[in-house]
Amino acid sequence: MMPTLLGSAIAHKSTGDFNPVLLVVTAFTVLSVHGAGNVVNTYFDYIKGIDSKKQSDDRTLVDQLLSKDEVVTLGAMLYMLGCVGFIFLAMLSPAKMEHLALIYFGGLSSSFLYTGGIGLKYIALGDVLILVIFGPLSVLFAYMAQTGRVTWATMYYAIPLALNTEAILHSNNARDRQSDAKAGIVTLAILVGHTASHVLYAALLFGPYIIFVVNALHYSVWLLLPMVTLPSAFQLEKEFRSDSMQRVPRKTARLNLFFGLLYVVAIYMSDATRLPYIH
Repeated sequence: MMPTLLGSAIAHKSTGDFNPVLLVVTAFTVLSVHGAGNVVNTYFDYIKGIDSKKQSDDRTLVDQLLSKDEVVTLGAMLYMLGCVGFIFLAMLSPAKMEHLALIYFGGLSSSFLYTGGIGLKYIALGDVLILVIFGPLSVLFAYMAQTGRVTWATMYYAIPLALNTEAILHSNNARDRQSDAKAGIVTLAILVGHTASHVLYAALLFGPYIIFVVNALHYSVWLLLPMVTLPSAFQLEKEFRSDSMQRVPRKTARLNLFFGLLYVVAIYMSDATRLPYIH
């Protein structure tokens, strides 16, 4: 939801217009595809033996809450709902359908290829994919749906959100480093090791705050609003450093929620003429 809300807020500041119906349809489409990607991840992590009864956050298949066939059906239904949402979006949005389709089907295929097909997650490319999808791609998709235009400057605004989102994935992979290695997969956390994983997590966690301070000094003081969440970030870094990591990914995701909402509010409250690259 955060990239969708951010892209819509940037669109409002860029053009002065805002269509709540387009926001709802865009959110429905994005969340359906995201949900389908999560289901694909559930299926292939179980099939490859990465999720087990002893160690798994995702209990869907290991506790037989759903059968494998039911998970496949659920994933197919969510992808179908995403496509239905895209059709309505293409009808309602001022954007050219081919432009929307390029980003939509790029995101859809990426959500599958993260663990399905070649399984980018298992060959240390999942981090790159998450940075692209849950940052620039999703923000641009929401912006384009509202305005009908392609403005690459939206990628600039997506950087803090993308880094913070990647911190969720990296903390998860760092926590599961040993079990993932035993399962025979390769993640960035495995490649760089424990110490470098901590440094990378800190960079992903605190990098966005540095960006906000710099932008607030140059453009709008409202961009300091997400700094409210900085104490929580320090607490998470401390937990990561002390190896008390069981709940770090979930807490990082919670931070991402509040961080993202405050970022969206900061964009909305800022003077449009003071925001860089979009006016």
